[in-house]
Amino acid sequence: MKISIGDRIRALREFRDITQDQLAERAGVSVDTIRKLEQGVRESARINTLRALARALDVQLERLVGQPTVSKDLTPDGGLLAMRDAIQDPGSLPGVLGYVDLEDPPSPAEWASQVRAATDTYWAGGYSELAAVLPQLLRDGRATARQHDTEGVWRDLALTYQLAASLSTQSGHPDWAYTAVERQLAAAARASDPLLEGMGVSTLSWVLLRQGRWEQARDVAERKADQLEPPRRRATPDQLAVYGNLLIAAATPAARADQHDEAMELLTHAESAAVQSGPVRAYGSAFSVTDVRTQRVNVALAGTDGMPAAALDAAADVDLSSISRPVHSASYRVDVAQARYQTGDHAGALELLLEVEAEQPQWIRVQAGAAATVREMLEAERRRNSTLRGLASRLGVDPAL
Repeated sequence: MKISIGDRIRALREFRDITQDQLAERAGVSVDTIRKLEQGVRESARINTLRALARALDVQLERLVGQPTVSKDLTPDGGLLAMRDAIQDPGSLPGVLGYVDLEDPPSPAEWASQVRAATDTYWAGGYSELAAVLPQLLRDGRATARQHDTEGVWRDLALTYQLAASLSTQSGHPDWAYTAVERQLAAAARASDPLLEGMGVSTLSWVLLRQGRWEQARDVAERKADQLEPPRRRATPDQLAVYGNLLIAAATPAARADQHDEAMELLTHAESAAVQSGPVRAYGSAFSVTDVRTQRVNVALAGTDGMPAAALDAAADVDLSSISRPVHSASYRVDVAQARYQTGDHAGALELLLEVEAEQPQWIRVQAGAAATVREMLEAERRRNSTLRGLASRLGVDPAL
């Protein structure tokens, strides 16, 4: 039996014991939109409307839209549940007796090499492959830290938890991600690296954003950026990269809260840092002028009333070939596809989404924004489009409207 977004809205609204009018007032959306969604007259709404409804209903967006929370491929040695168990290992809690290492862990150098390979897999979009190796990578990391209590090992352990937080969030499990960030920040403290802690806060901001906690997401990132703002004449590229990433992290929730001017100001400061630093790859992430400019596209689409024309104007300043991470390139192009669709270029939007799917089939299946855009396109089509319906089916969007 198909369960639509409207079915979920109605069930959650009735569970909260509020009327359609009350939900409309809480969410700041039209009651007619809610009525049509619940009656099945409309199958979806713009992603910003869905975010507002989820927030008003006190649920995560992923639950409202039915985002997949499992990986398609089954692996013998890992998977999302195994990753959860590795993140939430009871033996790592204070007062709980941990497990004795039955085998010698890898050497610090060998394990660090594995962490770098896993980071590359994440940014390449190999989520199933990463889910298969992350559980053992986390266990090996903790065992290596027990035998080699060095700042370098703790640094790599922090980066491994950062990977776990990122994959958990992308897979629709932000609660697991929050625990992973706690472990990431604890490991960063053991590494005595303030910049590594800064990247942990950047990850935390993203997790809070995905939980719908926009104000906190902005606050933690902006306050950490203020703390780590480097003296410009003596700043190192790594300092500028962490500082800039924190500003980017703060800009997105600001835009979601309709504070676009403040979001753009944060990105202006981030771009200034990127000009000075040049392209940087550090702390499991990347930072460059292009990274900042892609975020201007995302910020223009955020909030109650997105600005798709402004998003396309911002996209004109982005050199796609200079985006260093495949997943980042995919995310940016999904934003551009959404802007194209909202400005009437339906064919261009579909072409871009199919291009992203061909390059990142694992990544796109867990992107609520991509699925929401496809739902809108399906609802608006005036003639049967088998290509669009095929994409909708592969993304788990029921094409039987």
